Amino acid sequence: MNVNKIDDNIYEIPPKTLMTRVKGNIEKFQMRVPVKIYANEYILEKIKQDRTLDQICNVACLPGIQKHAIALSDAHQGYGFCIGGVAGTDAENGMISPGGVGYDINCGVRLLRSNLFLKDIKSVLPNLLNTIFDNIPSGLGSKGKLNISYSELDKVLNNGVKWAVDNDYAFDEDLKHLEENGCLKDADASLVSQKAKQRAIKQLGSLGSGNHFLEIQKVNEIYNQSIAKTLGIHEKNQVTVMVHTGSRALGHQVCTDSLRNIEQAMKKYNIKVPDRELACVPANKPEAQNYLKQMACAANFGFTNRQLITHWLRESFQNTLRKDIDTLGLHLIYGVCHNILKIEEHEIDGKKMKLNVHRKGATRAFPPNHPDLPPEYKSIGQPVLIPGTMGSASYLCVGKKNAMDLSFGSTAHGAGRVMSRTKATKKYWGERVKDNLSKQGIMIRAASMKIIAEEAPGAYKDIDQVVQVSQDLGIVEKIVRLVPIGVVKG
Repeated sequence: MNVNKIDDNIYEIPPKTLMTRVKGNIEKFQMRVPVKIYANEYILEKIKQDRTLDQICNVACLPGIQKHAIALSDAHQGYGFCIGGVAGTDAENGMISPGGVGYDINCGVRLLRSNLFLKDIKSVLPNLLNTIFDNIPSGLGSKGKLNISYSELDKVLNNGVKWAVDNDYAFDEDLKHLEENGCLKDADASLVSQKAKQRAIKQLGSLGSGNHFLEIQKVNEIYNQSIAKTLGIHEKNQVTVMVHTGSRALGHQVCTDSLRNIEQAMKKYNIKVPDRELACVPANKPEAQNYLKQMACAANFGFTNRQLITHWLRESFQNTLRKDIDTLGLHLIYGVCHNILKIEEHEIDGKKMKLNVHRKGATRAFPPNHPDLPPEYKSIGQPVLIPGTMGSASYLCVGKKNAMDLSFGSTAHGAGRVMSRTKATKKYWGERVKDNLSKQGIMIRAASMKIIAEEAPGAYKDIDQVVQVSQDLGIVEKIVRLVPIGVVKG
């Protein structure tokens, strides 16, 4: 594949004709825009090991796509779109593709700061992890503790974290520090299938499995003292807590239902794509509008799911440390989405244009003074959270000006896998991974040793390099480096 280096950390695949097999026939598809890959040499070699570049080239063929298709520094193979992929299509008649969001709609991450330091919790950390593990259901098929009716579930799907505020699971300040204030407004629960609701109703407030986690961290490095202070981070060894999970089975079912409907609609509208996993329809068609409303419901479930987990995390700290919430702190710094589609205004060829911005395994990274930012963060830029592995580091960053031009205001969402879960379980033993983490001062509770093996640090790219690429490009600025001290895995 013709990958050209055009600048430091920027590679390009120019538009070309793709030859691909569709239903047994070889067909030609023209890339409508170039592909941009944001990587250093180490990361590019990792990206080349799977189908990432083929997938992002396929995305560049979508009708209505604008400017470029992007593979970020954590990019790896996914469903249709690569994970770590970003694309913007014309909001009026450009394509909308569920594969550009993924199955775990609004998988995302949030970060809480505390008034605690490592010395305050070191002796009670085993008890704290056990309490969290007991309070917050985790693992494959895990069920939440709530017993809500379908009418209440509809309120969650329509209103997001506002429902949690009304039911005393959230503070008003939590809403202010969430992307979209914890609610996508176009949600319509009446469009979500009964099967999706049946799968969801027992899962609200549960962690799930895979790469989802709850992580107690300590501040390892502060790069910008002034901005860190604005974010409530003051010195090394301060304790933070990170939550990473999504919309569970609801998001999966919404994606499944939508893909089925959109694949049928493609025949009606005579739309062809180089990969059936890129099933799509123009934004102005009813099937696309229905998907957006259903996706918003799943996103609101994801926001609320993380909020309930946050509520029980706060309770776990209170019960273990015997301190009230005002003493503990545990204020929400910010919460972001990873798998989402947003209608946003961006500049294309010098003109403002509304786009359907697909972020698949990508984090929003808006710069200072963007109108969507909370007032207290206007001057510094949007807080950006980029988690690493349970054996490395995570980063608290802020969005910078170059993000708008380079990546539609987006950056990497994590380390990005270099090894499938199947390969990881063949290479790593869960017990050995756990022992190695313990030697680094990292305690772990997990639903199974298999999960620990699947999520072994060696199965991921080097998070420091992934984040450094975005820093060097001026997409984000690193503010704080966080390292794990206690981890709960699904």
